[in-house]
Parts: sequence; C-alpha cells; structure tokens
Amino acid sequence: MDMFATDDDVARWELALLPLKGVARLPVLLPLAWHLRQRDSLRAVALADEAQRLLAGAPEARPARARLLLLRAEVAWLMGELETAKAQADEALQAFRQLGEHAGCADTHWLRAWIAVDNGDHLYRDAELARSAQAARDAGDAEREAIADAASARWAVLRDIGSARARWGDRFDLAADVPPALDCWINDFLGMAASQGSDFGGAAGFYLRTYETALETGQVRAAIIAASNIGEKFSNLNDHHSALEWMQRALDLARPTGWPRSIGAALLHTADTVRRLGRLDAADELLHEALEILRPYAASRLYAIALQYQGDLCLAREDYAGALDAFERLAVRADVLDQADFRMVARRGQAHALCFLDRPAEALVLARQAVELAHGHDNTYNHIAGLRVLALIHSRAGARHLLPAPAGMTEANPTLHYLHRALAIASTITGYTVPGDLYDALAAEYARLDDYRRAYEMARAASVAHEKTHSQEATGRAIAMQVHQQTEQARAEGMHHRELAMSEARRAELLQQTSATLERLSAIGQEITIHLDAAAVYEVLNRYVQALLAPHVFAVYLIDAGRALVPAFALEGGQPMAPTRIELDHTTAWCARCVRERSEVYVEDAATEPVRGPLPEASASALYVPLVLGERVLGVVTVQSTQPHAFGERERLIFRTLCAYGAIALDNAHAYRQLQEAQSALVSQEKLAALGALMAGVAHELNTPIGNSLLIASTLEQKTEELERTLNGPGLRRSVLTAFIADARRASELVMRGLRSAADLVASFKQVAVDRTTEQRRTFNLQQVTHEIVATMMNRLRASSHRIVVEVPDGIALDSYPGPFGQVITNLINNALLHAFDGREGGRIRLTAHPAVDGRVTIVFDDNGGGIAPENLTRIFDPFFTTKLGQGGSGLGLSISYNIVTSLLGGQIGVASGAHGTTFTLELPLVAPSPDPADPVTIY
Repeated sequence: MDMFATDDDVARWELALLPLKGVARLPVLLPLAWHLRQRDSLRAVALADEAQRLLAGAPEARPARARLLLLRAEVAWLMGELETAKAQADEALQAFRQLGEHAGCADTHWLRAWIAVDNGDHLYRDAELARSAQAARDAGDAEREAIADAASARWAVLRDIGSARARWGDRFDLAADVPPALDCWINDFLGMAASQGSDFGGAAGFYLRTYETALETGQVRAAIIAASNIGEKFSNLNDHHSALEWMQRALDLARPTGWPRSIGAALLHTADTVRRLGRLDAADELLHEALEILRPYAASRLYAIALQYQGDLCLAREDYAGALDAFERLAVRADVLDQADFRMVARRGQAHALCFLDRPAEALVLARQAVELAHGHDNTYNHIAGLRVLALIHSRAGARHLLPAPAGMTEANPTLHYLHRALAIASTITGYTVPGDLYDALAAEYARLDDYRRAYEMARAASVAHEKTHSQEATGRAIAMQVHQQTEQARAEGMHHRELAMSEARRAELLQQTSATLERLSAIGQEITIHLDAAAVYEVLNRYVQALLAPHVFAVYLIDAGRALVPAFALEGGQPMAPTRIELDHTTAWCARCVRERSEVYVEDAATEPVRGPLPEASASALYVPLVLGERVLGVVTVQSTQPHAFGERERLIFRTLCAYGAIALDNAHAYRQLQEAQSALVSQEKLAALGALMAGVAHELNTPIGNSLLIASTLEQKTEELERTLNGPGLRRSVLTAFIADARRASELVMRGLRSAADLVASFKQVAVDRTTEQRRTFNLQQVTHEIVATMMNRLRASSHRIVVEVPDGIALDSYPGPFGQVITNLINNALLHAFDGREGGRIRLTAHPAVDGRVTIVFDDNGGGIAPENLTRIFDPFFTTKLGQGGSGLGLSISYNIVTSLLGGQIGVASGAHGTTFTLELPLVAPSPDPADPVTIY
C-alpha cells in the first residue's frame, strides 16, 4: 500500500465503494480508510472499524490488521494522544516485522519519528527516520526512502545548515519527474534551508509548493505547517498583510481537524505576526490560547518557540517579570533539547528583563554567556543582539551600580564599547543594512557624554540607515509581490499543462466513461428494483442520491387518494422534514407543476425566481423529476442544494435514471403489497374452510357413540318403568328381576363403552386443537399424534367411500411442532380427496413411517389415485397453483405444507407420481431446529 495517495485516487475509491456489499468492500475499504487518515480522521476510523469487523476470523488478514492498527496510531498522534499512539505504533511494528512487511515497517518508523518530534526527543527522531529509510530500501521502495531522507535533511538544517547542505544538497533532483508526495518533502527541506540563509522570498516559493503537494496527497498536518511558514516568510519580507492571510489559512485548515498541536502552532505564529504589527493585546490573547493548547507538548521544540514568543511579547509590553519567567523556562527547555539557538535567545532575553528589574550584575553574566554562545556558533544575528543588550545593561546601571568594564575597552565607557563592537560585526555582513536604531543609540550616548560632534555623525548615519531600511522594506514588499506573482503564474502554467496533457486522455476515455456510468447506473437500478418494500426502496434511493449528488434536501412525494402530494420520504440536512401536504392545483409549488406537466423542473437559482414556492430557506437550487410509469404518475422526487446551479446535465441524467428505477420499484412494492393482502384473504378463507371441516368431523365422530349411548339409556329407562309397574301391580317375580338385572348390566356396559369412546375422541380433538392454535413445540409420540390427526378426518374419508391405512410404529419420539405437522398431514389428505380420487370410488391412502435413522424419520404418504400430470409436477408447491380453481381448490395447501416442512420442521418434502398414484416423502429431523428470531416463519 502506498504511503500517500492523490485526491484523484481517493475519489475513485469513494465511487468504487458505493455499490459493494460485505467482504467485497474490503479491497477498496482498506486503502480508502488509510488515505483518509489525515483528510478525515473520524471517517477513517469508522471505515477501519468496518474493515476490522469484515476481517474477523480471517487468518490471512494479518497485514490488513497491522495497517489498520497503524492508521489508529496516526490518528491518536494527530489528536495529541502520544502515549497511545506510541504503544499502537510499537504493536504495529512488531506485526509488520513478523510478516516481513518492509513497507509497513518504513511507515511505522516514519510515524514514530514524528511522535518523537512532539515528545521533544530529537535524537530518537533522527534514528527513526534513518530506520524508515532503511526499511524502504529493504522493500525496494525508492519513493518512501527519499521521503524519509528529505525529512532528515530538513531537521539537519536546524542543527547546522552548512553540513546539511553538504550532505543532502545533491540527494534530490527537482528537475526529474518527482511524485507529489516526495515533492512535498523536498520543497520543505529547500524552504527550510533558504529560510536559514535569510532568502525569505525563495523560502516562501518552496513552502508554497510544499503546501500544494501536501494538500494534494492528504498530508494535512504538513500543509498546516507549510502555510504557517509561508506567513512567517512574508512577515520577514515586511508584507504583514499577506502574512496574516496565510496564518488565517493555516488556522482554517487546523481548526476543523481538532488536532491540538496543529491548532496551537497556527495560533502561535499568528500571535507573533500580530505582535510585530504592534497589536499587543490581540497577540497576548492568541498566545495565551496557543500555550494552553500546547501544554501537553511541553517537551517539544514548538513549545520552546511559544516560550520565546511569550518572552518577546512581555518585553514589548514592558512586563519584565513575565519576560524573565518565560525566558527562564525557555532556558530549561533549551538545555533539554540541546539546541544552541534557544540557549542564546533564552540568556539574552533573561539579561534584557533583569536589566529593567534593577539586577544588572545577573544580567551582565547572562548577556556575556549569550554573546559567547553566538560567537561560538557563528550566529551573527544573535551576536549583535547580545552585544546591544550588554550596552543597555551598562547604560541603565549608571553610577548606581559599579559593573566591571569589559576587557580591552578603548571607548569612553562600556556602553559605547559594546555598541561599536555590534556596529563592527554588522558592517562585516555582506548585504546587511545596519539598523538605524543602533546608530540612534550611539548618537544618544555621545550626546550624554557631551561629544556632540560624534553624536551628530551618528545621527546622520542613523538617518541614512533609516532611509535605506525603508527602501529595503519596500524592496521586501516588492519581493513578496513578485513571489505571489511567480507562484500564481507557476500554478496557472502547471494547471494549464496538466489540462493539456489530460485533454486527449479525457477525449479518448469519454465513450468508455459514459459506458461505465450507464453500466453502474444499471447495477444501481437492479439493487433498487430488487426490493419489494417501499421503505427499503426509499433507503436505497437516498443512499445513492447522497453519494452521487450530495443534496441538502432529498424528498419523495406520492399522490394520495385526495389528489394531493404527501411526503413519503423527506430529509433536509440528513434530518427528517416536517410533513407538508401540497395540493396538485397549487399555483406556486414547483413539485405540483412537475406532476401536472409530467416533466422535469429545474430551478437553477431560487434567488432569481419571482415566486419562490414552498422551498426550504436553505435551498438555492432544486431539481424535480416526476415518478412516471407508463401513463400513470405516481408522484415526484426532488433534490435541492444550498448552492445555486448545483445540478449540471450529468447530475440531471443520473437523477432522471434513479427516478425511473424508483418508479418501477415503488410500483412493484405497491403490487406486492396488494398481492400479500389477497394472499392473506385467501389464507383466511382456507383456514375457515379447514375449521369447518374439522368441526364437521368432530360432530360426526361424536354423534355415533353418543347416539348409541342415548338409545341404550332410553331403552334402560323404559325397562325400569316397566319393572316399577310390575312391582306396584301383580307383584314381581324372581325371573323378571333376574332378566332386568341382566339387561341393565349389558346396557351399562354399552353406555360406558360409547361414552369412553366419545371422551377419547374429545381428548384427541382437544390436543389437536391446542397444537394447531398455539404452534407449541413439545416432545410427542409420532404414532399417537398421527392417529389423533387421522381421527379428525375420518368423517370425510368415510363419506367419500375411501379408506386410509396408518402404519406408524410405536416408540418414535419427536421434539418438534405437532400442530404444524398435523396441518401438513391434513393438507395431504385433503389434497388426495380433492385431486387423486376425482371420479373414483374405493380409493386407498396409506401413511407409513420408518424407524428413525441418523436422527431423522421418513414418513411416506401415498395414494392409488390418478396421479399428477408431468407438466404440473414441478409446480404443485407454488403458491396459488391449482387445477381445481373455483372447484374447491385454493392452491395454498401444498405451498403451506412445503413451507412448514422446510422451514419450521427443518426437513424436506418430495413428490413422485405416475399412472398408479402419487407418493409424498417427508424427511424430518427428530429434533426440529431452533427458529431464528430475525427470520420468523408464519404458519397458516
């Protein structure tokens, strides 16, 4: 995977990701998340989370997991969570090393180097950049290696510009075709070198190139730093207006990211520019905010710069105690960082503050140390500044403090001695203009000593220096303007050449792109029209509309029964809109006009329209397309943008196509809903018919034993009355009593037998009814339940002169659903009675079960009827398929049976038929599967 990618690459990945689902998203999801890490850190983490879920359980996904971990480490670094970032980077490095992934190791060392920068550990930074370059060489990646080397060269300039140029000056060739990511870091190195050499115009030009290529390749933090550096260079060229523009640009880039280090750095440099303009209060506010944000980076070089700026601001505001505190803290940081420039500035600043705090002896020691450090490092600017502080100390000490005179003093007093030394050093610098205030200080000191001739000479020299300085300031501004012009010209030429180079490619690819667009829209259309639920159609439409057109408003209005438009789906800024009913005869509503005219309406700029219509205030342009299907208009769809002229011809073509697919999908959803309602009605009729048949069977089966019992009971009642008359009349003989007892015993036996039979039937009917109404799962005996089910059908079987044979062995136990199982058997019996024996008598049905094998039982239902026509055999399980439509057949019985067996019972059902009958074979598991709550099965 590349270290950085261009915006064009990211755009292609964004588009490619849209239609993908599941694991198919991974090849695009991984590079997109990686290259969004600085462009949009929060979204990058969200995509990384999605990729992590898709990678779960895949052992071959270790390189991808390591890359995602490195992504999270970089985001943590950007957010200022340095310890977390370091721990995650270390873990990623270990993973890459185990995989032998050298490019991943190079990227991890690169990140660890920048974590070290923010921790102030510059030795570790240099070591990590060297390791990054070595890992890139091991990977054979010249671009990664050169990027690491360019960063090393950049930091080397701050240590010693001469040795840095000697080592790195010939390493990079900008004349070659340099990739933009590498171009960014080479120009950063050259900009730093030019700045340290006081070539501020050249430095600004290099940093401008850094800024552009950093943005192009998603290196947002580098772009923020480059923008701040450009502002600082313009400030050095006395073009403070341009400087503030670039500082604001850096802030505008930094604030949305939420990255504390970047925001603090932009505020810091802005504060120093404002101080140079004399706006001390504004500078103080900005600097205070920057210091608060940068407190977690107290170990970094950036925080040391903040302390320097704070000390300079305190001196400008004559807050010498505050200045002393800032420069003392800077001295501590300078020793920790081991950076000489900060040591010079810290000591000189402390001496300046102590001088005004009436502590000249301490000030003198520190100022001398600052001068010695500057002299030892050939830092002319700090050398001159230190000598001037020494002169200031002696001038303010006066007679009140006896300070030792400098060795080898040839002037009248120490003040003149140090000022002349500063003047002498300044005069040796080629092209350097001695500042007028140095001559002013010499003139004032000569005047105090009554040496008016020398004072006059110094005053004249000061006048010449001031005039020359003003001329140089003008020259600086001219250079700044020239840099602006050259940079803009270079950018324009670059864009022009780029357009020329791409023109032919665009022309050659035009047909291919059009074909690809149509192909993609076709794939999107298939996804839209596959849904038979209106809510799902709206969600898919919204997803693609947002991805392809990015509107502020997306809404679908449908025509209701009252001939008005009502919102079926409406979002504004991603939030649901308040429902608004719009009459079709509304005179100013564009959506109503769109439906009435059955044509597209495009409002390019709502501000120029004489009548705005019911349009959200934020909408500046709107596009309305009717939902048309043949001669029918279903409604209207609209997209609206906060920008005028937001929808060009390409966007309108895409939207028209999506709306066409949407009309088809919504019409299909409406038809499917009507079909479901019809199906529900037919199923209800089927259930009522089955209930009637069940009740008829129950009534008939109970009628025989109960009727026999009533007959016997009435006969017994009659004989009892005869016995009573005989007893009350001529008298009861023993033979008559004996005969009555014998008849009573037989009668009671017959009554008890009939009532027991009725009770058994009632118990069977009750269990079947409970099973069917509750779909209760329980453990049951297959033989018992089968006989109970068949008992409920005996009335129909006997009435039709057909018979059924049940051969189910005892001992087969199922943990399943006896009610739905009974419904399957009932449907098979009804199907046989209706179809198999049409026009026949004496038919035979046989229901057999074989002992369970491997946890499954086989149940065979066969008849000796006329069989099923071969052309119908493959359709008998289809919903609503029947050859007896209007003759008692609904076409749902076998479809429902198939659904029950294959889903709820977890088995299989098959059919075979010929001229001698039909056989249905059921393979059922002894233990039915547990139902999935997310996919419930409806049993009718």
